[in-house]
Amino acid sequence: MKPTLVLVGRPNVGKSTLFNRLTRSRDALVADIPGLTRDRHYGHGRVGDKPYLVMDTGGLEPVVKDGIMHAMALQSLQAIDEADKVLFIVDGRQGVTAQDKIIAEQLRRKDQKILLIVNKTEGMSAAVVTAEFYELGLGEPYAVSALHGDHVNELAALALAEFPEFEEAQNEHRYPKIAIVGRPNVGKSTLINALLGEERVIAFDQPGTTRDSIYIDFEQNNKHYTLIDTAGLRRRGKVKETVEKFSAIKTLQAVEDANVVVLVLDARSEISEQDAHIADFILQSGRALVVAVNKWDGLDGYQREVIKRELSRKLSFLGFAKLHYISALEGTGLQKLVLSVDQTYVAAMTDLSTPRLTRALHTAVEKHAPPRGGMSRPKLRYAHQGGSNPPLIVIHGSMLDHVPETYRRYLENFFREAFDLAGTPLRIEFKVGHNPYAHKKAAPLTEMEARRAHNRRRRNRKKYG
Repeated sequence: MKPTLVLVGRPNVGKSTLFNRLTRSRDALVADIPGLTRDRHYGHGRVGDKPYLVMDTGGLEPVVKDGIMHAMALQSLQAIDEADKVLFIVDGRQGVTAQDKIIAEQLRRKDQKILLIVNKTEGMSAAVVTAEFYELGLGEPYAVSALHGDHVNELAALALAEFPEFEEAQNEHRYPKIAIVGRPNVGKSTLINALLGEERVIAFDQPGTTRDSIYIDFEQNNKHYTLIDTAGLRRRGKVKETVEKFSAIKTLQAVEDANVVVLVLDARSEISEQDAHIADFILQSGRALVVAVNKWDGLDGYQREVIKRELSRKLSFLGFAKLHYISALEGTGLQKLVLSVDQTYVAAMTDLSTPRLTRALHTAVEKHAPPRGGMSRPKLRYAHQGGSNPPLIVIHGSMLDHVPETYRRYLENFFREAFDLAGTPLRIEFKVGHNPYAHKKAAPLTEMEARRAHNRRRRNRKKYG
């Protein structure tokens, strides 16, 4: 197993900045705002031949007893229990604080391996800036600057020095990525926790609880997945805070990074234009889609019928997607949801042979030929697969630039039904064969050829008048 390094500390000491340095990524949101990170956030890093896991956590507020900050603290304490080594981060420019002392006391009770990191020490003498932190009783402090990258590589090597080398499997962590998206407060984090069977992410009855996109590996029925919990997407006009703008960007990036997207809708509120906008972005991104209508429990027959009519009217363009009515809080409907995710993933990643596609193409043309374009009809000769996730079918022929959009949609639906590609968008690309001799001038006729052509024209005039 890879060693797991867990970053803990009070808010705004630079944990997420150090996380990005250790993972050589920009996966964690970073801003000069306390409490930006709220959930546990995993990443992968490597020092030489030693790979490792890094876990970013929310700010540890030991004196807060309720609210989101208390939930963040519980998440951090749970992460500490999972750690092989804890990296306790403090702020070198602020010095030792009362919170630092309380956190240090809690860490000592945990009986974990701890490395004390003094961050934000750029331009300062390491010996001077670390001196006062010895009073925390956690051993020798180590000075770094996560923002500038000073001594970060040496820190990673020091943290991993006691762990043996780990042989990483070549295909490790290449599991289907499932992004959970939707408007704020529709139950995305509750759904994640229900699937995992634990309080893995913070779920609060208020919009905007999740700010970052959290990648979580889990296993169910001997199958591995990577779930992506995302921030809720509001209408553009209502997104004003800088943090929320970055959260929205992270969500859109998560959609494009995913193999399958689960669009979560709230059955207890009407289907809004924003739901349609999110669905359209998923469709334009070409991602396989499963729709989950959450909070279905407790609705009477009339309310359920109203929601079904709204779905049919406002999201009619998602007819290819599988639809499930669930309750993340009660855990109902989740098994069928996961089964649809599996089937949709298989459809999105399917490999289709050229002979099968060409036979299906000819069958589609026999059932319904393309309309004429001018004096002649487009000819669709053969097809092959040009990509997956979403499946791309490339059709070759002549006059294909005259194929109307309605016929393209007919072919998409025909191929989807013929190859059981439910749940995934399908893209058709037409390629016209060009005449290689079109740009060449004809050679002049010989005297004999010219005489024969003249006689042929005379005979045609006598015959046809």
